[in-house]
Amino acid sequence: MNSRKSVTLPKTDNRSRIRRLGRPLRTGFAVLKALLLVGCNLINPPATPPAPPPTEPTQVPHPPDAPSPEPGWELIAPGAERKFVQPPNFGPFASVVIHRFDPTLIRFSAHYSPSAPLWISDWHSQTPGAVAFINANFFDPSGSPLGLVISAGTPYGQGYVGRGGMFATAGDLVWVRSLITDPYGSASLDTAVQGFPMLITDGVPNLGNGSADRTTRRTVVAQDSAGRILWISTPLLGMTLNDMARFLSESGLQIVHALNLDGGGSTMLASPGSDIPSLDAVPVILAAYPVN
Repeated sequence: MNSRKSVTLPKTDNRSRIRRLGRPLRTGFAVLKALLLVGCNLINPPATPPAPPPTEPTQVPHPPDAPSPEPGWELIAPGAERKFVQPPNFGPFASVVIHRFDPTLIRFSAHYSPSAPLWISDWHSQTPGAVAFINANFFDPSGSPLGLVISAGTPYGQGYVGRGGMFATAGDLVWVRSLITDPYGSASLDTAVQGFPMLITDGVPNLGNGSADRTTRRTVVAQDSAGRILWISTPLLGMTLNDMARFLSESGLQIVHALNLDGGGSTMLASPGSDIPSLDAVPVILAAYPVN
């Protein structure tokens, strides 16, 4: 696929879509559910069950004496871990839920609903067998994705040029990359979602997001130095982009690349016992499945 002009109409204010769809009761219940769920998990996080040693990331041999999972991580499926974090110095409502996936045991798929955006319960029914899923691309008022989506090898939308970044898979390869330093050309991909801005590129945080930066819920996809994929969600009041970039850089997670996906009312997260419903229905998600 040739690179095409980027769409320059990002959805900057999810509140207009909330007003247009008129769902005050459903929105209130969603926020209350998120507050109760995350608050309980931060106060009393789920016990960590015994787990086998993790395998190394894609294309790296698995050592026979691999270490046990790090303290604080909960195994939710083979190759999938979860951690609840309350970052210091970011306020009491800047809680973070982090999922970390070993791509030798987990595969990723983008799902797109072209006819209408879906709620979290609808996406559950569309993704049987998924370990977890999050919302992905920004989208316009008609539900069309901004940036490129590739689902099961089929492309939708137009790829960004000179801005943002991409999560993609091709066979056993899985990566997060900047579309500024590493533009996408015509390579064949199985899965792709795009967003903006890059929060970390080559280990360096992007702290130049300007006066438009504001505190809101965030959804981030990242890759660490071991090749693992991380999803970072802020289900309460969230953070600014600068604060998120700084948190990720200082988190000790060894993140090499981190990409901001759609946030605000679109932030959606589903994983065992930790569903975070969005305030808006969303047309694109990224799902994680066990490798068969």
